Amino acid sequence: MSAAPKSGQLAQLAFIPTLVALDLAAKAWARSALSYGEPVKVLPFFDLTLGYNPGVAFGLLNDAGGLVVLLVTAAISLMFGVWFWREPRPLTRLGLAFVLGGALGNFFDRLSRGEVTDFLDFHVFGQHWPAFNLADTAITCGAAFLIFDMLRARREHRTQ
Repeated sequence: MSAAPKSGQLAQLAFIPTLVALDLAAKAWARSALSYGEPVKVLPFFDLTLGYNPGVAFGLLNDAGGLVVLLVTAAISLMFGVWFWREPRPLTRLGLAFVLGGALGNFFDRLSRGEVTDFLDFHVFGQHWPAFNLADTAITCGAAFLIFDMLRARREHRTQ
């Protein structure tokens, strides 16, 4: 791919700061509107519950120290950014934009606060999924796009 961006690439690139802004705004709202550890029932299986995570997904690296987590997150984000810029397939780029937007949202939250704000709490029969945020949702959706496009490309390659 040439160094000059294509219009679809620019639109997807613009999507990244939009995701970051939405995520950081939602986290700021959660910190101002919710009380730590006190659930606000939204649906029978969904609460808004303010919590904080010093580690990464599902509490991984909780004891690693903030600087280590920041450096790991920055390195991974940089690798995904290079992949985004070089990727020719639009759906893969979209998936990467979601992953980058989410990763950077959590990175900036961690950089400014030392931990990530979580507030989305799904549960069933008293069993709770670990609380998460919009950035985590974006990363998950992005990963789903990446997997879907990889499987689609693999299937197309086999039929040729």
